[in-house]
Amino acid sequence: MEKWKVRISDILKRELFKHAKPIAGINGLDQEIKWTHILEVGDVESLINGGELILTTGSGTNFDSPEGVGFIEKLRSKSVSGICIELGTHVRSIHPDIISYGNSYEFPIIIFEQLVKFVDITQDLHTLIINQHHQMLHQLNSFSQKINELSLLPNGIIKILRELYLQLNHPVALVTDEIKSHYYPPMMKDDVPILQSFEKTLSAGHSFETHVYDNHYYFLFPIKGLGHTWGYLWLKSSSIDVDEFALSTIDRVLLAIAQIMLRNRTVEERKQNQEEEIVRSLLKGNHFYSSSNQKFLPEPAQNLNYRLVLINLQHPNQAKEEDWEEVKLQQTMIIRSLFKRFGFIPAMSVSRNEIAVIASFYKHIEAKKDTERFINTVEEMKQIQEKNVFNGDAYTFGISNLKHDYNHLSTSYREAKTVTIIQSLNLLQTYFFEKIGVYRILLDNPQQHFLEAYIQEYLGPILAHDKDTKSELLETVSTYINCLGSKKETAEQLFIVRQTLYHRLEKIEQLLGEDFMEPVNRQAIELALAAYKFLKKSVHHKALNYNSLFI
Repeated sequence: MEKWKVRISDILKRELFKHAKPIAGINGLDQEIKWTHILEVGDVESLINGGELILTTGSGTNFDSPEGVGFIEKLRSKSVSGICIELGTHVRSIHPDIISYGNSYEFPIIIFEQLVKFVDITQDLHTLIINQHHQMLHQLNSFSQKINELSLLPNGIIKILRELYLQLNHPVALVTDEIKSHYYPPMMKDDVPILQSFEKTLSAGHSFETHVYDNHYYFLFPIKGLGHTWGYLWLKSSSIDVDEFALSTIDRVLLAIAQIMLRNRTVEERKQNQEEEIVRSLLKGNHFYSSSNQKFLPEPAQNLNYRLVLINLQHPNQAKEEDWEEVKLQQTMIIRSLFKRFGFIPAMSVSRNEIAVIASFYKHIEAKKDTERFINTVEEMKQIQEKNVFNGDAYTFGISNLKHDYNHLSTSYREAKTVTIIQSLNLLQTYFFEKIGVYRILLDNPQQHFLEAYIQEYLGPILAHDKDTKSELLETVSTYINCLGSKKETAEQLFIVRQTLYHRLEKIEQLLGEDFMEPVNRQAIELALAAYKFLKKSVHHKALNYNSLFI
């Protein structure tokens, strides 16, 4: 990064400076010279841009007295690299206060004790600076050609990062939404968690940021394409200075990596569309053909199982058609990487209002651990709402029964869909089909007239009494059955005294019969209670349309 800079220490070795002598600011001789300027007047502000080496005979400036300190101070405030003063014509000597100021602020002051032609110096130094610039451009062009070639090779990103490291001699890393990060040299792997923590605090609309950790500077460069940020390139340095050559080099790397990621996304889109067709076909009940589907689904094996995870979005994604493919791909990549992280082999279908994931996995010795993996995956998905994966917070999850044969995926879809309906009706809070109990039967027979007749047969007297007297017998019988006939626990849950409960139970026996807690009768009443709760909520649920629940 430093080899393209022309420094004061470099020019002091040139022939035209053989009679030059630095008398102050020796510690500042590593200052870079961006240009030279002959200055004989005191109007510094309008003539200086910064980075110049000033050449002067001292005309109009009194370097023989302390007043000259003010002129030097103006130069330093404008970030001038240093000053060369010719002795003899207008200046006989440099006042000690000026020398002291230069030493204090490491501002180089160089004297020529013999007359020199400033025009020769400017021509020489400008030629040197321009040649260095041309060499830098040539080097950048060669570097660009090389990384463009590397971008076409397998594992092109890591090869490009290695080349960038060799060019700048600073560790680099690429961090994206994917699980795998890229870095070079290998020891940079230890810094990736630090970089990921930095990314959580990024400011909106950032283009370049610097972070400090453990006496090192981390420079962030976003990789952008098609209006989105796809990842971040990080450069680690012990110095806060990043020069023009380094920035130009990094710009070319960002472009090459963006092109790789764009190609990968194009391939990913094509693959996702093929996967979408296969998954939807299987969910509709089409036969599984191992030869054509194994590209997306693992080959059936003795210990390979799957569950279908369904995410129902109650507010369909409103992205414009031209943006939808990009949104869909982003959703797919995030969710796929999440399932992979928990050890699943996912195959997905993503639509505006529904995401279906065939989550295949090799079963664990303890079935409980497999269930926990699904729970952890769903809970993790709930934490990524800030990425707008689910277009807000109106969504439900449904997970089918455990299955082995992919030909049963249409059944798995119905099971998972049933769970999302139960969740949307707020009847139960479970992700798994095997835990929804009697609601499996109710959703398989959702005819309203049948359910109303059944409810009337077993709960009619209770409902009529509650309506006429504004009593709470329905809640009482429901709680009493749930507490398995425990009067003490029932009274506590209803927040009533035991005597009040006894009066209510007597009335319930009059209405339902003294044997309402006998096993057969109790089961029938439990089903009627569930049906009443289900029907009451489903009637008021506008989104529930039984004719379009399943594929």
